[in-house]
Amino acid sequence: MTESPKTKKEMITETAREMGIQKWSTAEVDQLRRKLQAQHGEAGKTSNEYIVEVLEGLGLKMQLTEREEAEERFEEEFEDILHFKTLKDAEVSLTRLDELWRQFKAHDEPVAAQRVLEIARLGKRRAEMIARNRKVEARKREEKTEIAEWFRIWLETPDAFFNWLDVRKASPAFKEQFGDLDVEEE
Repeated sequence: MTESPKTKKEMITETAREMGIQKWSTAEVDQLRRKLQAQHGEAGKTSNEYIVEVLEGLGLKMQLTEREEAEERFEEEFEDILHFKTLKDAEVSLTRLDELWRQFKAHDEPVAAQRVLEIARLGKRRAEMIARNRKVEARKREEKTEIAEWFRIWLETPDAFFNWLDVRKASPAFKEQFGDLDVEEE
């Protein structure tokens, strides 16, 4: 009599029980993932996220890192925060990042505040990448270069950024290159 193939959930459950861990950390979840793959080959391949989902479903306790806890607690805050199709979009994204950063600092949430800075650095890198892409039209590359500069300045001097941005947008060079962003288009 041959044993019927197990589902991933059954494999995870069985292996987790064998390991006998009471409180699961990220490292132990990763260890479980590697063990599944070693024992079951291709059939045992799965993500750490799915393993955590199954373990939580079994009522097992999870001990996530501070960063993971912050990401989980503030997931909605961080979701879809980087939008900079246009200069106006970039200003809205930076305003939201600034609000979150200040909120997290004021409420003594250093890990969440650090996550905001990481997201801003990601935004800067994305804008720089698009600015260097020769397949993108020249006008868009200029805007992305400008946006990357905005992210850089906010990261370096968040307290002075919005004053600087007002001066920058009012400058003749900016208006000549990008027009007047503060005038509503119809």
